[in-house]
Amino acid sequence: MTLTDEKPKLPSLTRAELADWLHLLETPGIGRGTARRLLATFGSPMAVRQAGRAALAAHVGTSLADALHRPLTGVEPLVASTWDWLQASPLRQVLTLDQPGFYPRGWLDSADPPLLVCTEGDLSLLQRPMLAIVGTRHPTPDGLAHAHDFAAAASEAGLCVISGLAIGVDGAAHEGALTGPVGTVAILGSGLDRIYPRSHIQLAQRITGHGLLVSEMPLGTAPLPSHFPQRNRLIATAALGTLVVEAALRSGSLLTARLSVEAGREVFAIPGSVHNPQSRGCHALIRQGAKLVESLQDVLEELHLAARPGSPRESDADGQMPLDQASEHATAAADEAPEDPLLAALGWSAATLDVLQARTGWSASALSVRLLDLELSGAVLRLPGGVFQRRASA
Repeated sequence: MTLTDEKPKLPSLTRAELADWLHLLETPGIGRGTARRLLATFGSPMAVRQAGRAALAAHVGTSLADALHRPLTGVEPLVASTWDWLQASPLRQVLTLDQPGFYPRGWLDSADPPLLVCTEGDLSLLQRPMLAIVGTRHPTPDGLAHAHDFAAAASEAGLCVISGLAIGVDGAAHEGALTGPVGTVAILGSGLDRIYPRSHIQLAQRITGHGLLVSEMPLGTAPLPSHFPQRNRLIATAALGTLVVEAALRSGSLLTARLSVEAGREVFAIPGSVHNPQSRGCHALIRQGAKLVESLQDVLEELHLAARPGSPRESDADGQMPLDQASEHATAAADEAPEDPLLAALGWSAATLDVLQARTGWSASALSVRLLDLELSGAVLRLPGGVFQRRASA
């Protein structure tokens, strides 16, 4: 896909129109709900600014009417910086609520759609069916692999993966989606000129070339904790469903899942070890009715979607099987070959060398040699504290 060729053509937003929008949204006391009521009544930000105090006061009270008529000294620098940012790249756009053809259907149907978002990249992705993939910032190696592989398979199936650019599961999901043909959408909790986390600046740059960055926050906005629930609502409402890979019981990922349920979307969760605290959130979601998934096919079936016509089914461009077929192939292979005795003793929970000695009766030296072999082959992971864990792909 060539972004400059296929990017949707937005109606040109003049500098004066941008100023009207930012003046409305930056007025103290005017939240998104109040702004939507004013727009519904007067029709446009310019009409709101031109309305008399009495007309405004009839809808928002005298104090807010006065605030709307008061010059905002801090807005003009924001208008100037946003306008300069827009002119610096043809991939940068500002979407507003009066351009519904460019909003995801889910945002328009939600109770709290964004009024203005800054974007950089391929706007057409907002019109694709999307799957949100979210999870902890501190995933296990298996969690990272699951996020990457599910996202890659989703892209091959024609779904656009949407997530929050955070470290951990979010980043792995974006990376996986970037290996596929569709691309990925990242929703930020900061201004698009304040990429967070800083370690993901290069990932964000790659997404602008094969995906889309989106933020509801004005340029220059720092990544404050209060911004991330707002970001999560945009992720949840834009997607057909949310897949939680790993999450603690108290996490932003579970908030995204709850917002998905409230918006009438599907919620999916990958189960994990009962000893892994990052699996407890997923297990709680499953107990509450989330669909347990083991492959992308489980997601596609629940969403009543088929794999994208023409997408590779036997193998992808790198010779890798799609996730669902790879899982079936691995299961069949496991049925045909005897399992390694040490892997059988390790099971699917983390274990120390002492525990493995008790299970196998082997000496510590024999165990260490065999564990090193399995670690080098990628079948076993050595975790901090002298703990070993079997990889899901083994």
